[in-house]
Amino acid sequence: MRILGIESSSLVASVAIVEDETTMAEYTVNFKKTHSQTLLPMIDEMVKLLEIDLSTVDAIAVSGGPGSFTGLRIGSATAKGLGLALHKPLIHVPTLDATAYNLYGTEALICPIMDARRNQVYTGIYRFRESFEIVHGQDAMDIDELMGILNSMREPVIFLGDGVPVFRSRIEETLTVRALFAPAHVNRQRASAVAALGAVYFKEGKTETAMEHKPDYLRKSQAEREREEREGKS
Repeated sequence: MRILGIESSSLVASVAIVEDETTMAEYTVNFKKTHSQTLLPMIDEMVKLLEIDLSTVDAIAVSGGPGSFTGLRIGSATAKGLGLALHKPLIHVPTLDATAYNLYGTEALICPIMDARRNQVYTGIYRFRESFEIVHGQDAMDIDELMGILNSMREPVIFLGDGVPVFRSRIEETLTVRALFAPAHVNRQRASAVAALGAVYFKEGKTETAMEHKPDYLRKSQAEREREEREGKS
């Protein structure tokens, strides 16, 4: 089984091809470039290096949100366009589920956090026992609310994601359990994790058509919130 993974929910632009238990190729860039400029050229370069035809993939796994509204729309459009052109199913992989999947096998709780601004984070809580377990499904919440939930669970926690640099001092001041922070090679979103978890979902029959796919934003965009605030004051 060969899965193409696409990740564009944040500043990270990442594509990968995973075949069975092997990552055949992964191309990841964490830089301030528009994903519309990077994703398709990265996919094209990757398949050229592998000397394979993109039509040989069985499905396209795409990071489905939450995250950057623009990034998610670009990733979604890319996956939908390829799915339609290649007649392949899509696999919707929640962004934070895939991020947590980077730390497969750890005994500590896994807590990816993405900076959602205004003291808010996109987050979820995960663990591995006999399998990958979603303890608290991805959600948007205040960072202090998250700290309260984690303190009540009384287990060590590994944090990762772009929210860590923003909230690390708050975590260290507030958390009463042991806090660990994932190292550079696994602390951001990766398309290989999207593809690998997508392969699990594919085997479980969790696919959708290109026309059915849409991202999970979890909350309204900043522009929508600002418009509502202006309308509320008028």
